[in-house]
Amino acid sequence: MPDAATRTLSSVRRRRAAMRGVAPPLWLISLATIAVAFVAWLAATQTGLIKPLFLPRPASVLGAFSDALDGRIDGAPLVEHVMTSLMRVVGAFVLAALVGIPVGLATGLSPSLRAILDPFIEFYRPLPPLAYLPLVIIWFGIGETSKILLIFLACFAPVALAARAGVSAASLDQVNAARALGASRAQVVRHVILPAALPDILVGLRIGMGVGWTTLVAAEMVAASTGIGQMVLNASNFLRTDIVVMGILVIGALAAAFEFGMRRLERRLAPWKGKV
Repeated sequence: MPDAATRTLSSVRRRRAAMRGVAPPLWLISLATIAVAFVAWLAATQTGLIKPLFLPRPASVLGAFSDALDGRIDGAPLVEHVMTSLMRVVGAFVLAALVGIPVGLATGLSPSLRAILDPFIEFYRPLPPLAYLPLVIIWFGIGETSKILLIFLACFAPVALAARAGVSAASLDQVNAARALGASRAQVVRHVILPAALPDILVGLRIGMGVGWTTLVAAEMVAASTGIGQMVLNASNFLRTDIVVMGILVIGALAAAFEFGMRRLERRLAPWKGKV
């Protein structure tokens, strides 16, 4: 009887392995999905099913991209718009990481500090950036400070909350073992709690970066002369949906590039995630 059960289990495993071998790679499925979406877009616009005012043709978007590269849109080349937006998003994101990770770890380690900061973080976290944009402008003016601060506030909450949640990933046995070996509180944080919290921190950074890109357009609404969000807003005022779609695709491509970079960093810094 055990021999029959073993043979059955082995047969099931062989069938599963064969099925995995037949299944196409995940990247190929994603590529096919994008191709199908592009064909549907092309068919809907070429046949006149959707008017160009609501969804421009791919050729019109490509033409807008060419015009943007040459600086024929908003008087500045697309590279300048991209670099300006990148400096705002990346600067705010780095600042959110430098402040949010220590704050999250501290609130996770200190219940008293958590009780002090939690009401403020949880109060403003669900607020849309446009809700407090007027206050940011009144307090800090219409310069770069208000733009970076708005994106920083959007990135800060997910980073801090993820770091706080990661503190609980360190088991009490690991902490007690480190203390029994003579580790100080700082050494316990550095060698036990921080590595255990690292996967959650990296997830929080990925979420924070995504939120930062979604806040970019709101940050560039006021007194911005360059930036992808500013270019999209100006185009929407004149119903230039080809420029709007082009700007959306550029923002999406940049955000996707950062997301893939964060995933690679996550695999490098926390290779044990999902395996233990």
